[in-house]
Amino acid sequence: MQLIPGRIYKHFKGDLYLVEDVVYHSETKEKLVLYRALYGSGKRYVRPYEMFMSKVDREKYPNVEQEYRFQLQDRESVAGFVEPREK
Repeated sequence: MQLIPGRIYKHFKGDLYLVEDVVYHSETKEKLVLYRALYGSGKRYVRPYEMFMSKVDREKYPNVEQEYRFQLQDRESVAGFVEPREK
């Protein structure tokens, strides 16, 4: 699986996120994924790259159909999927 910044990914629990970029920890140089929630206030998160790209733990979540923790979605726009941000 390839990570594509600027594209929408679905978390295996159902929520949608926009991957903004791949960034690096200033001290450890660990590769991280910067992504934004496409719901609520649109919070931004970082997660280790390897964790973002990992497969779903089938022992912990045996009924999940999605293979990967985050799965690329075939959507060109977030229009209609994002709630307005509070000012």
